[in-house]
Amino acid sequence: MGKLLIVGTLAFDAIETPFGKTDKILGGAATFIGLAASHFKTDAAIVSVVGDDFPPVYLDLLKDRGIDLSGVEIVNGGKTFFWSGRYHNDLNKRDTLVTELNVLADFDPQVPEDYRDADILMLGNLHPQVQLQVIEQMEPSPRLVVLDTMNFWMEHTWDTLMEVISRCDVITINDEEARQLSGEYSLVRAATKISAMGPRFVVIKKGENGALLFENDRIFFAPALPLEEVFDPTGAGDTFAGGFAGYLAQSGNLSFDQLKNAIIHGSNLASFCVERFGTERLQEVTPGELAERLAAFRELTQFDIEIEP
Repeated sequence: MGKLLIVGTLAFDAIETPFGKTDKILGGAATFIGLAASHFKTDAAIVSVVGDDFPPVYLDLLKDRGIDLSGVEIVNGGKTFFWSGRYHNDLNKRDTLVTELNVLADFDPQVPEDYRDADILMLGNLHPQVQLQVIEQMEPSPRLVVLDTMNFWMEHTWDTLMEVISRCDVITINDEEARQLSGEYSLVRAATKISAMGPRFVVIKKGENGALLFENDRIFFAPALPLEEVFDPTGAGDTFAGGFAGYLAQSGNLSFDQLKNAIIHGSNLASFCVERFGTERLQEVTPGELAERLAAFRELTQFDIEIEP
């Protein structure tokens, strides 16, 4: 059972999709990552910050999943990070309506002493300066540093983001972001350019069209499981990252073949996330359901093909 350190936001979200809307609910990258990773045998901890308006029941939810919260700062009198968004009819596009950094604006991350030697560091979508501060507190260096980032940081904090990318082993971004980061339309060329920036592995997420894994000249493609209903895609990418990192922390094997398995497990968990608003479905998914859907992935992706000599 390996140590997994998760860095990211614990937050409030307000979401509107064609199927309904919510008031403030539990959200944040670290929340989705942590809930996903908790389905594996890991010693996991979160580094984040919240205001004293963050309900203790939300913290208890994570603690009850075995996640160490000694690295979560609670700011007295402070307000928790808040994001609100509205999804379009195809759910692949959304408009950000409100972003309130609140206590996140002055966040000075402090890694708990017991997790500075974590095997895997999962850097959730956050300001690159915060990610860099955490990297510099790790001793010895983690066996694997996984970075999740987005186009906002490419547009506003390029130099710091490049420093973080140069110090990570895996980067997970979507196809649009991969093209923006690399300046290449071809995802194969994009992955090659991004890998030259530092990461050994490049994971390019394509939403309902699956995910690609690149290492040098090796490529693996994992489809997304076709679902009867997609209700809310918020947090699906973070859930994918949590399943990916959690599986690798449990296995301790960081080979290309094992990363392929990690992508399937991440995709499997993400397929549940989108079925309800926010974290609702992740909170109730059972090991039996996960196993059943993994079997569906296997049926979807495994086949015999005859090649004529």
